[in-house]
Amino acid sequence: MVIDLLGPSLEDLFNYCNRKFTLKTVLMLADQLINRVEYMHSRGFLHRDIKPDNFLMGLGRKANQVYIIDYGLAKKYRDLQTHKHIPYRENKNLTGTARYASVNTHLGVEQSRRDDLESLGYVLMYFLRGSLPWQGLKAGTKKQKYDKISEKKMLTPIEVLCKSYPSEFTSYFHYCRSLRFDDKPDYSYLKRLFRDLFIREGYQFDYVFDWTVLKYPQIASSSRGVKTPVRPELREKFEPFNRRTSSGGGLHADHSRHRSEDIPSSKEVVSEFPCLSVLPNDFIVYFLKTTRLDAVPANGLRQRPRVSNCQHFKESCNVKQPPKLLW
Repeated sequence: MVIDLLGPSLEDLFNYCNRKFTLKTVLMLADQLINRVEYMHSRGFLHRDIKPDNFLMGLGRKANQVYIIDYGLAKKYRDLQTHKHIPYRENKNLTGTARYASVNTHLGVEQSRRDDLESLGYVLMYFLRGSLPWQGLKAGTKKQKYDKISEKKMLTPIEVLCKSYPSEFTSYFHYCRSLRFDDKPDYSYLKRLFRDLFIREGYQFDYVFDWTVLKYPQIASSSRGVKTPVRPELREKFEPFNRRTSSGGGLHADHSRHRSEDIPSSKEVVSEFPCLSVLPNDFIVYFLKTTRLDAVPANGLRQRPRVSNCQHFKESCNVKQPPKLLW
Protein backbone atom coordinates (compact mmCIF):
# COMPACT_ATOMS: atom_id res chain seq x y z
CA MET A 1 0.00 0.00 0.00
CA VAL A 2 1.31 3.45 -0.93
CA ILE A 3 0.28 6.54 1.02
CA ASP A 4 1.27 10.18 0.81
CA LEU A 5 4.26 11.43 2.77
CA LEU A 6 2.89 14.04 5.15
CA GLY A 7 4.32 16.70 7.42
CA PRO A 8 4.02 17.31 11.17
CA SER A 9 0.86 16.72 13.16
CA LEU A 10 -1.10 19.55 14.73
CA GLU A 11 0.14 18.31 18.10
CA ASP A 12 3.74 18.66 16.87
CA LEU A 13 3.04 22.17 15.63
CA PHE A 14 1.21 23.04 18.84
CA ASN A 15 4.37 22.15 20.78
CA TYR A 16 6.47 24.06 18.25
CA CYS A 17 4.38 27.16 18.98
CA ASN A 18 4.90 26.83 22.74
CA ARG A 19 1.50 25.15 23.22
CA LYS A 20 -0.73 28.06 22.27
CA PHE A 21 -2.38 28.94 18.96
CA THR A 22 -3.79 32.36 18.15
CA LEU A 23 -7.48 32.74 17.35
CA LYS A 24 -6.63 33.31 13.70
CA THR A 25 -4.77 30.02 13.38
CA VAL A 26 -7.52 28.11 15.22
CA LEU A 27 -10.20 29.53 12.94
CA MET A 28 -8.25 28.71 9.77
CA LEU A 29 -7.75 25.18 11.06
CA ALA A 30 -11.38 24.81 12.16
CA ASP A 31 -12.61 25.36 8.62
CA GLN A 32 -10.48 22.52 7.25
CA LEU A 33 -11.02 20.21 10.22
CA ILE A 34 -14.79 20.40 9.92
CA ASN A 35 -14.44 19.70 6.20
CA ARG A 36 -12.34 16.58 6.85
CA VAL A 37 -14.80 15.21 9.40
CA GLU A 38 -17.72 16.01 7.10
CA TYR A 39 -16.06 14.11 4.25
CA MET A 40 -15.55 10.99 6.38
CA HIS A 41 -19.18 11.14 7.46
CA SER A 42 -20.29 11.55 3.84
CA ARG A 43 -18.58 8.23 3.07
CA GLY A 44 -20.50 6.52 5.84
CA PHE A 45 -17.78 6.37 8.50
CA LEU A 46 -17.14 7.81 11.95
CA HIS A 47 -13.54 8.51 12.93
CA ARG A 48 -14.01 8.01 16.70
CA ASP A 49 -10.52 9.23 17.63
CA ILE A 50 -10.48 12.93 16.81
CA LYS A 51 -7.34 14.48 18.34
CA PRO A 52 -4.47 16.78 17.26
CA ASP A 53 -2.12 13.83 16.65
CA ASN A 54 -4.46 12.52 13.94
CA PHE A 55 -4.39 15.67 11.81
CA LEU A 56 -1.26 16.22 9.75
CA MET A 57 -0.20 19.07 7.50
CA GLY A 58 0.88 18.36 3.95
CA LEU A 59 4.29 18.97 2.40
CA GLY A 60 5.55 21.24 -0.36
CA ARG A 61 2.74 22.85 -2.30
CA LYS A 62 0.21 21.23 0.03
CA ALA A 63 1.86 22.46 3.22
CA ASN A 64 -1.27 24.48 4.05
CA GLN A 65 -3.64 21.54 3.69
CA VAL A 66 -4.79 19.47 6.69
CA TYR A 67 -5.04 15.69 6.35
CA ILE A 68 -6.88 13.30 8.66
CA ILE A 69 -5.17 9.99 9.49
CA ASP A 70 -5.46 6.86 11.65
CA TYR A 71 -8.67 5.02 10.86
CA GLY A 72 -7.96 2.18 13.29
CA LEU A 73 -11.04 3.02 15.36
CA ALA A 74 -13.23 4.16 12.47
CA LYS A 75 -16.66 2.57 12.22
CA LYS A 76 -19.36 2.42 9.59
CA TYR A 77 -22.45 4.19 10.91
CA ARG A 78 -24.81 3.61 8.00
CA ASP A 79 -25.30 1.44 4.97
CA LEU A 80 -24.40 3.41 1.83
CA GLN A 81 -27.15 1.67 -0.20
CA THR A 82 -30.04 1.76 2.25
CA HIS A 83 -28.75 4.73 4.31
CA LYS A 84 -29.93 2.89 7.41
CA HIS A 85 -28.26 4.25 10.54
CA ILE A 86 -26.71 1.94 13.15
CA PRO A 87 -28.98 1.39 16.16
CA TYR A 88 -28.71 3.34 19.40
CA ARG A 89 -26.98 1.31 22.10
CA GLU A 90 -25.67 1.86 25.61
CA ASN A 91 -23.10 0.26 27.94
CA LYS A 92 -20.32 0.65 25.38
CA ASN A 93 -16.68 0.83 26.43
CA LEU A 94 -14.89 4.11 25.83
CA THR A 95 -13.43 4.15 22.33
CA GLY A 96 -10.93 6.87 21.42
CA THR A 97 -8.90 9.29 23.52
CA ALA A 98 -10.50 10.23 26.85
CA ARG A 99 -9.23 13.83 26.77
CA TYR A 100 -11.26 14.61 23.64
CA ALA A 101 -14.11 12.09 24.00
CA SER A 102 -17.67 13.40 24.01
CA VAL A 103 -19.79 13.31 27.14
CA ASN A 104 -22.03 10.63 25.62
CA THR A 105 -18.99 8.48 24.89
CA HIS A 106 -18.03 8.67 28.57
CA LEU A 107 -21.58 7.64 29.45
CA GLY A 108 -21.28 4.49 27.32
CA VAL A 109 -23.56 5.62 24.50
CA GLU A 110 -22.85 4.34 20.98
CA GLN A 111 -20.98 7.02 19.03
CA SER A 112 -22.45 8.82 16.03
CA ARG A 113 -21.64 11.88 13.95
CA ARG A 114 -22.37 14.29 16.78
CA ASP A 115 -19.57 12.76 18.87
CA ASP A 116 -16.85 13.34 16.26
CA LEU A 117 -17.88 16.99 16.13
CA GLU A 118 -17.97 17.40 19.91
CA SER A 119 -14.47 15.91 20.08
CA LEU A 120 -13.36 18.39 17.45
CA GLY A 121 -14.70 21.20 19.63
CA TYR A 122 -12.47 20.03 22.49
CA VAL A 123 -9.50 20.04 20.10
CA LEU A 124 -10.21 23.67 19.15
CA MET A 125 -10.48 24.74 22.80
CA TYR A 126 -7.28 22.83 23.59
CA PHE A 127 -5.50 24.89 20.93
CA LEU A 128 -6.93 28.17 22.23
CA ARG A 129 -6.54 27.55 25.95
CA GLY A 130 -3.31 25.58 25.90
CA SER A 131 -4.91 22.78 27.92
CA LEU A 132 -8.29 21.41 28.97
CA PRO A 133 -9.64 21.47 32.56
CA TRP A 134 -9.55 17.66 32.85
CA GLN A 135 -5.88 17.30 31.93
CA GLY A 136 -3.33 16.21 34.53
CA LEU A 137 -5.76 14.36 36.78
CA LYS A 138 -4.07 11.68 38.88
CA ALA A 139 -5.55 8.20 39.37
CA GLY A 140 -4.40 4.71 40.27
CA THR A 141 -5.78 2.90 37.23
CA LYS A 142 -6.79 3.80 33.71
CA LYS A 143 -10.46 3.22 34.52
CA GLN A 144 -10.24 5.52 37.54
CA LYS A 145 -8.58 8.16 35.39
CA TYR A 146 -11.30 7.88 32.74
CA ASP A 147 -13.92 8.23 35.47
CA LYS A 148 -12.22 11.37 36.81
CA ILE A 149 -11.99 12.88 33.33
CA SER A 150 -15.65 12.07 32.71
CA GLU A 151 -16.73 13.63 36.00
CA LYS A 152 -14.68 16.78 35.47
CA LYS A 153 -15.91 17.12 31.90
CA MET A 154 -19.56 16.84 32.88
CA LEU A 155 -19.13 19.26 35.79
CA THR A 156 -17.50 21.88 33.55
CA PRO A 157 -20.23 24.01 31.92
CA ILE A 158 -19.63 24.93 28.30
CA GLU A 159 -19.69 28.60 29.29
CA VAL A 160 -16.83 27.98 31.72
CA LEU A 161 -14.84 25.95 29.20
CA CYS A 162 -15.18 28.73 26.60
CA LYS A 163 -14.94 31.67 29.02
CA SER A 164 -12.96 34.63 27.64
CA TYR A 165 -13.25 33.27 24.10
CA PRO A 166 -15.70 34.27 21.35
CA SER A 167 -19.28 33.09 21.88
CA GLU A 168 -19.14 31.11 18.62
CA PHE A 169 -17.26 28.35 20.45
CA THR A 170 -20.03 28.13 23.05
CA SER A 171 -22.59 28.00 20.23
CA TYR A 172 -20.62 25.21 18.56
CA PHE A 173 -20.79 23.00 21.67
CA HIS A 174 -24.45 23.76 22.35
CA TYR A 175 -25.28 22.76 18.79
CA CYS A 176 -23.28 19.50 18.91
CA ARG A 177 -24.84 18.49 22.22
CA SER A 178 -28.34 19.30 20.95
CA LEU A 179 -28.09 16.73 18.14
CA ARG A 180 -29.98 13.49 18.47
CA PHE A 181 -28.18 10.19 17.96
CA ASP A 182 -28.97 9.78 14.26
CA ASP A 183 -29.23 13.46 13.28
CA LYS A 184 -27.23 14.68 10.32
CA PRO A 185 -25.19 17.68 11.54
CA ASP A 186 -25.43 20.99 9.72
CA TYR A 187 -21.74 21.25 8.86
CA SER A 188 -22.31 24.43 6.86
CA TYR A 189 -23.75 26.14 9.93
CA LEU A 190 -20.70 25.21 12.00
CA LYS A 191 -18.29 26.43 9.34
CA ARG A 192 -20.29 29.62 8.93
CA LEU A 193 -20.04 30.30 12.68
CA PHE A 194 -16.28 30.41 12.48
CA ARG A 195 -16.05 32.06 9.06
CA ASP A 196 -18.24 34.95 10.20
CA LEU A 197 -16.10 35.33 13.32
CA PHE A 198 -12.97 35.28 11.17
CA ILE A 199 -14.30 38.10 8.99
CA ARG A 200 -15.51 40.09 11.97
CA GLU A 201 -12.04 39.91 13.51
CA GLY A 202 -10.61 41.36 10.30
CA TYR A 203 -8.26 38.47 9.59
CA GLN A 204 -6.94 37.60 6.14
CA PHE A 205 -7.37 33.99 5.03
CA ASP A 206 -3.77 33.89 3.86
CA TYR A 207 -2.79 30.52 5.37
CA VAL A 208 -0.16 32.25 7.50
CA PHE A 209 -0.38 30.03 10.56
CA ASP A 210 1.44 30.62 13.83
CA TRP A 211 4.18 28.18 12.86
CA THR A 212 4.61 29.98 9.52
CA VAL A 213 5.29 33.24 11.36
CA LEU A 214 7.78 31.50 13.65
CA LYS A 215 9.61 29.91 10.76
CA TYR A 216 9.54 32.99 8.50
CA PRO A 217 9.42 36.03 10.82
CA GLN A 218 9.58 38.48 7.91
CA ILE A 219 5.94 37.76 6.97
CA ALA A 220 4.56 38.57 10.41
CA SER A 221 3.89 42.20 9.51
CA SER A 222 1.48 41.20 6.75
CA SER A 223 -0.69 38.99 8.92
CA ARG A 224 -2.62 39.78 12.10
CA GLY A 225 -1.95 37.63 15.14
CA VAL A 226 0.25 37.57 18.19
CA LYS A 227 3.70 36.16 17.67
CA THR A 228 4.32 33.29 20.05
CA PRO A 229 7.84 32.46 21.27
CA VAL A 230 9.17 29.04 20.33
CA ARG A 231 11.35 26.79 22.39
CA PRO A 232 14.83 26.48 20.74
CA GLU A 233 14.92 22.68 20.85
CA LEU A 234 11.58 22.49 19.03
CA ARG A 235 12.60 25.05 16.43
CA GLU A 236 15.61 22.88 15.63
CA LYS A 237 13.48 19.74 15.48
CA PHE A 238 10.84 21.08 13.11
CA GLU A 239 12.86 23.57 11.07
CA PRO A 240 12.98 21.24 8.04
CA PHE A 241 9.40 19.96 8.29
CA ASN A 242 8.41 21.12 4.79
CA ARG A 243 11.66 20.34 3.01
CA ARG A 244 12.07 17.29 0.87
CA THR A 245 15.20 15.28 1.49
CA SER A 246 17.61 15.55 -1.45
CA SER A 247 20.41 13.04 -2.02
CA GLY A 248 22.53 14.02 -4.97
CA GLY A 249 21.38 16.16 -7.87
CA GLY A 250 19.64 19.46 -7.37
CA LEU A 251 21.43 22.66 -6.51
CA HIS A 252 24.92 22.51 -5.02
CA ALA A 253 26.07 26.03 -4.29
CA ASP A 254 27.54 28.05 -1.47
CA HIS A 255 24.68 29.81 0.31
CA SER A 256 26.80 31.33 3.07
CA ARG A 257 26.74 34.86 1.66
CA HIS A 258 22.99 35.03 1.39
CA ARG A 259 21.46 32.59 3.83
CA SER A 260 19.64 33.82 6.91
CA GLU A 261 17.01 32.48 9.31
CA ASP A 262 14.46 34.92 7.87
CA ILE A 263 14.13 33.24 4.47
CA PRO A 264 13.81 29.64 3.27
CA SER A 265 16.87 27.90 1.85
CA SER A 266 17.52 27.71 -1.89
CA LYS A 267 17.11 23.94 -1.83
CA GLU A 268 13.73 24.28 -0.18
CA VAL A 269 12.54 26.68 -2.85
CA VAL A 270 13.86 24.53 -5.68
CA SER A 271 11.95 21.55 -4.27
CA GLU A 272 8.71 23.56 -4.48
CA PHE A 273 9.44 25.49 -7.70
CA PRO A 274 11.26 23.11 -10.10
CA CYS A 275 11.71 25.85 -12.70
CA LEU A 276 14.33 27.46 -10.44
CA SER A 277 16.63 24.43 -10.53
CA VAL A 278 18.31 25.77 -13.67
CA LEU A 279 19.19 29.10 -12.07
CA PRO A 280 22.38 30.22 -10.33
CA ASN A 281 22.13 30.66 -6.58
CA ASP A 282 22.08 34.47 -6.90
CA PHE A 283 18.86 34.27 -8.90
CA ILE A 284 17.19 32.14 -6.24
CA VAL A 285 18.28 34.41 -3.42
CA TYR A 286 16.70 37.33 -5.25
CA PHE A 287 13.55 35.27 -5.79
CA LEU A 288 13.38 34.64 -2.05
CA LYS A 289 13.61 38.34 -1.31
CA THR A 290 11.01 39.47 -3.84
CA THR A 291 8.39 36.70 -3.83
CA ARG A 292 5.75 35.85 -1.20
CA LEU A 293 6.16 32.07 -1.01
CA ASP A 294 3.40 31.84 1.58
CA ALA A 295 0.76 33.38 -0.69
CA VAL A 296 -1.87 30.82 -1.63
CA PRO A 297 -5.28 30.93 -3.31
CA ALA A 298 -8.48 29.95 -1.55
CA ASN A 299 -8.07 26.25 -2.44
CA GLY A 300 -5.03 26.01 -0.19
CA LEU A 301 -2.49 25.19 -2.90
CA ARG A 302 0.61 27.27 -3.30
CA GLN A 303 0.80 29.43 -6.40
CA ARG A 304 3.50 28.91 -9.01
CA PRO A 305 5.94 31.76 -9.53
CA ARG A 306 4.68 34.10 -12.22
CA VAL A 307 6.62 35.01 -15.34
CA SER A 308 6.92 38.53 -13.90
CA ASN A 309 9.36 37.09 -11.37
CA CYS A 310 11.67 36.29 -14.25
CA GLN A 311 11.54 39.96 -15.19
CA HIS A 312 12.79 40.75 -11.69
CA PHE A 313 15.68 38.37 -12.31
CA LYS A 314 16.46 40.01 -15.65
CA GLU A 315 16.46 43.55 -14.32
CA SER A 316 18.47 42.86 -11.17
CA CYS A 317 21.07 40.50 -12.58
CA ASN A 318 21.55 41.98 -16.08
CA VAL A 319 20.49 38.80 -17.83
CA LYS A 320 19.65 39.13 -21.51
CA GLN A 321 16.71 36.72 -21.42
CA PRO A 322 14.60 35.54 -18.50
CA PRO A 323 14.93 31.81 -17.74
CA LYS A 324 12.32 29.54 -19.26
CA LEU A 325 9.77 28.01 -16.90
CA LEU A 326 10.04 24.24 -17.10
CA TRP A 327 6.41 23.09 -16.67
